[in-house]
Amino acid sequence: MTLAIPDSQLDLRGTPCPLSFVRTKIRLEKMPPGSLLEVWLDPGEPIEQVPDSLRMEGYGIEQIDDRSDFFALHVRRPMLEGADC
Repeated sequence: MTLAIPDSQLDLRGTPCPLSFVRTKIRLEKMPPGSLLEVWLDPGEPIEQVPDSLRMEGYGIEQIDDRSDFFALHVRRPMLEGADC
């Protein structure tokens, strides 16, 4: 399996919920459609809440890596609705 290389990275270690979700969403909204963002999140509430909240907003969670002291979340901004391929 080939892992996609993120287009951008966001380190939110030490950032509590819901601020970690809000900052992730703001970064994704600034990225081009189809872009992949790697977000570093703390164990506990951030990794438990942020992926589910992003899914509910329509973002694709592609991978979650446990890197022992934090988690690396790969989330993709969806393509624009109604856009021609």
